[in-house]
Amino acid sequence: MKSVKNNTQVLINCRNNEKLLGHVKAFNRHCNVVLENLKEMWTEVPKSGKGKKKSKPVNKDCYISKMFLHGDSVIIVLGNPLITGK
Repeated sequence: MKSVKNNTQVLINCRNNEKLLGHVKAFNRHCNVVLENLKEMWTEVPKSGKGKKKSKPVNKDCYISKMFLHGDSVIIVLGNPLITGK
């Protein structure tokens, strides 16, 4: 509720091991969330060819203007520590 009232960012950890950083516009008791101006972050491990060493994981991200997130995929919702620490 604090994020909706103050328009602060939250970090949501999802079941598919992706993280979403954005502003909550609405939510309900099932943790369904409407997010705006969010950044989706994940890690990919490139496929290595024959005889090559293991590839290092690469952090990737993408901007999404609006998203509805189903509550089943939410693991935890964290307030932005830089803002909530004040």
